[in-house]
Amino acid sequence: MKTDNITYKCCICGGGPAGMMLGYILARAGINVIVLEKHKDFFRDFRGDTIHPSTIQLMYELGILEAFLKVPHQELPRLNGVYNGVSFALADFSHLPVIRKVVGLMPQWDFLNFIEQQAIRYPAFHIMKEAAVTELIWQGDRVCGIKAKTNNGLQEIYADLVVGTDGRSSTVRSLAKLKVVETGVPIDVLWFRLSHKQGDPDYTLGRFSNGKIMVTLFRDTYWQCAYVIPKGDFENIKSRGLESFKKEIVDVANFFSNRVGELNNWDDIKLLTVAIDHLEKWYCNGLLCIGDAAHAMSPVGGVGINLAIQDAVATANILYKPLAARQQVTQAMLKKVQDRRAFPTKVIQKAQAFLHKNIINRKPGSMASQKMPLFFKLLNAIPLLRRIPAYLVGMGVRPEHIKTPDALNAN
Repeated sequence: MKTDNITYKCCICGGGPAGMMLGYILARAGINVIVLEKHKDFFRDFRGDTIHPSTIQLMYELGILEAFLKVPHQELPRLNGVYNGVSFALADFSHLPVIRKVVGLMPQWDFLNFIEQQAIRYPAFHIMKEAAVTELIWQGDRVCGIKAKTNNGLQEIYADLVVGTDGRSSTVRSLAKLKVVETGVPIDVLWFRLSHKQGDPDYTLGRFSNGKIMVTLFRDTYWQCAYVIPKGDFENIKSRGLESFKKEIVDVANFFSNRVGELNNWDDIKLLTVAIDHLEKWYCNGLLCIGDAAHAMSPVGGVGINLAIQDAVATANILYKPLAARQQVTQAMLKKVQDRRAFPTKVIQKAQAFLHKNIINRKPGSMASQKMPLFFKLLNAIPLLRRIPAYLVGMGVRPEHIKTPDALNAN
């Protein structure tokens, strides 16, 4: 696709959940939009796979829920945990005010492929893959486009609005010199897969054992595992040897003892460097950042994807009318997006920081690691309390709803 000197109403840099959802919703409203994705496809292993009730509700509001549910996935009506061998309930989604009261588990590439298939039904939607942003194009103090390295050479793409949705290591926010405020996080996460065997539990849960923590996500034929480690400790773990790490896994989840041998080398184990940060200001003249580009989240609760999608909906709701009218998108308009979404981000990040400090960061072997936290005891004893984490995880703070029109069904 030749895009030199073509002006779009919106150029979205990054084909993750925030970028694809924003591109789809804007194109659905008749806004001429292009999404740039630096890879040739959406296949990236060990990405967040949770589709929360708030996102499933958006599929319903967009009129695509029936098609969405045909994509292979698993559904979780509740979340459970095991603390030093004692089972307890974490969250119950059955009381949420949504059409489908579950968390879905779906590979992110399947989710993004689905959104792409819905988006390409609209003539206003364009996507260019293997296109990596290298520069911003400025007119005076205003961003008016980007330069991207593609298979066809350097491309210049002009737009009334540029949106950075290119993740926690955002090139766009770096080029725009937007200030990042970092919050210290005491953990990293190791991701790996182990096969599911007959007789295994068939539900997802958090496993806490003597200060060690692992989340096991049931994915029908395999377990997606997230093992929590102290920040920066991966090299020490590797120095102790793969067999030592396998023993740690079995200590937390004994039923894996007959398959940890599936981890043949360290290439089977991926490091996720955990960060919590946010932009002081999400925008500059002509440019906006949303999703992880505006606020990197901890994997706790799997809420990052859904916050990014909520950002996309809010952005479309606030900006589609001026974009449709070809009005200049002012910084005051972009500030409305940040004002709308900064509060939910701040609440969730503070909740994650609390969990890091009081539950996750318990030293193995300590007295504190032996005792179930009071928070977990209360959840187990009082079922009504399970609605609180269910709402925070499942809906988030200030959930968004589709307010944009569908151009294909317009009268």
